[in-house]
Amino acid sequence: MASVQLRNVGKRYGDGPEVMSDIQLHIDDGEFVVFVGPSGCGKSTLLRMIAGLEEISAGELEIGGERMNEVPAAKRGIAMVFQSYALYPHMSLYDNMAFGLKLAGKSRAEIDAAVRRAAAILHIDHLLERKPKALSGGQRQRVAIGRAITRQPKVFLFDEPLSNLDAALRVKMRLEFARLHQQLKTTMIYVTHDQVEAMTLADKIVVLSAGRVEQVGAPRALYHHPANRFVAGFIGSPRMNFLPGRVLSILPEGVAVRLDGGGELLTAVAAQDLTPGDAVTVGVRPEHLQPASGPAALRARVAAVESLGDCAYLYAEAPDSDEPLISRISDAQNFAAGDETGFSALPHHCHLFHQDGQALPRLPH
Repeated sequence: MASVQLRNVGKRYGDGPEVMSDIQLHIDDGEFVVFVGPSGCGKSTLLRMIAGLEEISAGELEIGGERMNEVPAAKRGIAMVFQSYALYPHMSLYDNMAFGLKLAGKSRAEIDAAVRRAAAILHIDHLLERKPKALSGGQRQRVAIGRAITRQPKVFLFDEPLSNLDAALRVKMRLEFARLHQQLKTTMIYVTHDQVEAMTLADKIVVLSAGRVEQVGAPRALYHHPANRFVAGFIGSPRMNFLPGRVLSILPEGVAVRLDGGGELLTAVAAQDLTPGDAVTVGVRPEHLQPASGPAALRARVAAVESLGDCAYLYAEAPDSDEPLISRISDAQNFAAGDETGFSALPHHCHLFHQDGQALPRLPH
């Protein structure tokens, strides 16, 4: 096991502009860290730089306290599992998992012990004589993971390992990854575009955008205290509602905002340098934006209701908004397309963002 440290790490290709810049990140020994972000944000590139498959253009990478910038991938003490299973079709599962150890010159006894231990951990010990074509997608991915486990690496790297699986199997394999980490207690770095995977698996999430780290923190911290509008909009499903408006007044209990679409909201945040009239954006998650009456409510017309059995998502069109409002309501509440209703949220459930997208600190609740 080992910690991973990145200091001012950057990446450029040839004489082109930097595609990643000033990456500062510390991953503790034994931590499960997830890189998440939209396509093209640099998460896989960053993982490949840690692996030694991409050259580091600037800064320093340390694994276990040792500088790794010039160390070949095979000598970094890492094992990587890709989206593709990359199994040898003519070999049995046992031979697929043993192949790397044979190349490393391990004894037959060492190889057998390592393969059978990994297979037992992954519950595939009864499949060792089969070939990949006889396995399901989830079983093949377990073999790829087992091949990595046999190497007993300091750090596991996973590059979107569940992308090829169907939805039900993805859920099952997420639980397997969580169990695997608890059992091995090895440092794991996992790349995904699926923020649900990130929220359920990670000790710590690294949110990336356009080659930069937007925020690092525990899943709950990022959900409840996003550093900026990008993180607020990316973490959480369905997305956060964003309501443009202007500061109405600064109060001891927070900042009152008059919304552009009509209505007012009190946000329990520290005003800092805000003054009345400043343009701001209020953020409210769907579970906190609730139907309400009264003159201060934001009026909107229901466009659709999506029933999920235990709850429903109400999509509504508000004035001066290109995006529908999303409200999670009880399935017992009766709304239909075309209904007009008001919406509001409690002050401590509201986020507030500057024009530059940075979040204002929320007051204690």
